[in-house]
Formats: sequence, structure tokens, C-alpha cells
Amino acid sequence: MSKIIWLASYPKSGNTWFRAFLSNLRHDSDTPVSINALEGASAASRELFHDAVGIESFALTPPEIERLLPTVFESVAAQSDGALFLKMHDAYTRTRDDHSRVPEQATQGAIYFLRNPLDLAISFAHHLGTNIDTAIDRMADERHALADDPGRVHRQLRQPLRSWSSHVLSWLDGPGFPVHVIRYEDMAKTPAETFAAAACFAGLPCDPGPLDKALRFSAFAELQRQEQAYGFVDRPARAQSFFRRGQAGEWRTALSVGQVARIVSDHGTVMRRCGYLNADGTPVY
Repeated sequence: MSKIIWLASYPKSGNTWFRAFLSNLRHDSDTPVSINALEGASAASRELFHDAVGIESFALTPPEIERLLPTVFESVAAQSDGALFLKMHDAYTRTRDDHSRVPEQATQGAIYFLRNPLDLAISFAHHLGTNIDTAIDRMADERHALADDPGRVHRQLRQPLRSWSSHVLSWLDGPGFPVHVIRYEDMAKTPAETFAAAACFAGLPCDPGPLDKALRFSAFAELQRQEQAYGFVDRPARAQSFFRRGQAGEWRTALSVGQVARIVSDHGTVMRRCGYLNADGTPVY
């Protein structure tokens, strides 16, 4: 059985950016890999579910799907050759019958992408096609999940997020396997060191030459260029673009004083633990 390396994150935290780097590093081509052919398939893919169990997910209830998920991931790992990366936005939780959604026997480890919630709120609002206040509300909602509208047919399976704080703590403190944490801000500020450390954690080539090329081919400007030229299959219908800015610190001009206060009130404890607040409560980034 191959072992899965999970690429886990709350949405808009750098997961897809890293997948572009990962794809270019593993392919080692002379041209950038297409953003529409990135490695790291979504763990919420209905196709992945069907191929593993032979049952259309549309024919099952959410509890039935949830009960089968660990088996799906074990099957995917068993049928894979070599390193296997899966993207996951779910919080690290257990199923209704008390099994981990992420089977440890099929897992090598996880790379967890972390982003300052002050900046994340802005990107999440664009991603959802809503306003920032609504995004802040959802980031504080313990019941929030992606693909959770019963009145719509979703491309992906339901993904329980919980609140931003609960999501972060679930992955930092919950798993019984190694978790390598990457901060979005470090991806932007010190990309060579940050991406290289993650590659080494995953057992991928750590030589400077291939790493430098993979970084150039996955630079945010290149991802934006490709999206403008060819579109991006993972762009939500309500979002104008997926690769928007890729910056840290936008919140300082985009959020109101009240919005900053709400986010700090909702998530201050976890922000402080993750280095986003000083001891006096002042935001760091």
C-alpha cells in the first residue's frame, strides 16, 4: 500500500499554490505544468469516491458517504504506485461511527497550510462571491461546511470546515501522524526555504536546481497568467478569479477596525499560538 500525504488547509490558505509547485517539481519539465493538470486530487472528488467503491455518491445519503470515506482513502492508497498526494479542506474529524475520516494506516503524513485569518477573510469572501462580513461569519461558524446546500447538486462531496480556529487546532493537535505546518506568509516571504522544507518532509527531491525551477514555474504571476489565458477548472462560479493577489498584509487597508476586532475576538487564542498576534494582542502580519 502506498501512503497518502495530505495537503490540508482551510480554503484560500496556499494549498493550490503549493500543488503548482509540487507538480512542477515532480514533472521537472522545461515548461510550466498546466494549472488544470495539477497533482493532488481533491479528497472530496465524487469521481474518486465512485472509482474506489463502485457506487455513485449521488445515490447515497451524507451519513452513508461519510461512513465509507475511510475505506475510499484506503482503497486509493492501495491502488497507487509511489507517493500519493490528496488535497483536503475538511477539518480533521471523526465519522459518526467514531472512525477517523483520515485513515492513519494509509497515511504517511500531512502538510498543513496556515494563513493569517485577517487576510484569509478577504480572499475567502472573493472565493465565495460574498462580502467580507459574511465570510467572517462563516469563519466563526462551527457548523460551516463546503458543498453543504441541499438545494444544489455539488461537484464535490460535503466538506466540514468548522470554524477557522477549530480547523487549525484539529490538524495541529488531532492526528497521530506527522504534520508539517507551512504559513502562507512564509511561502510569500521566504519561498526557497519554505517550499524546500515541505518537499523534504514529503520525501521529494531537495536539490536547489529542480527546486528553483519549480518555484519559478509556480510563481503567482505565472499562475495568474495561465488562469487569464486558459481559465482554471477549480475557480468557483461566483469568484471572478482564483489566483487573485497572493499577498500578505492586505487586511491593513481592506478591513475596517470593526472587522479586525471581530476576527481577533473570534480567533485570538489560535492567532496568538500561530504567531499572528503579539502578547499584547497586536497583529504581527
